[in-house]
Amino acid sequence: MRQLLGGDTGPFLGMTVLLGLAALLTGRAMAETWRAGWQLLPTALAFAVADRFLLFALFEAKLSSLGGFAAAAVLLLVAIAIGYYGARARKMVRQYPWLYEPKGPFGWRPKRTERPD
Repeated sequence: MRQLLGGDTGPFLGMTVLLGLAALLTGRAMAETWRAGWQLLPTALAFAVADRFLLFALFEAKLSSLGGFAAAAVLLLVAIAIGYYGARARKMVRQYPWLYEPKGPFGWRPKRTERPD
């Protein structure tokens, strides 16, 4: 595992979880400001670069570890996506309550209107 991540597992998990919380909040902020969904990927890659650099600077991990970068990028993309899609669903239901109702934690659907017979 050390070879794949470019360093010890403990610091990798700790730093990635810490940055994952920041990524979650970033995803929420992106949804609240109506950013496009395609912007999640470049943001996750920037977080992964920061993750690799902090692991290198603080824990002497290998800076150019492709496996560590890829693992961090995937985990951070998941965190950003959870924040983004959850906040976007809440925002759509909150902002357009006459049109939409919640459909799970990440979705919405048109409100069901009953027709008078």
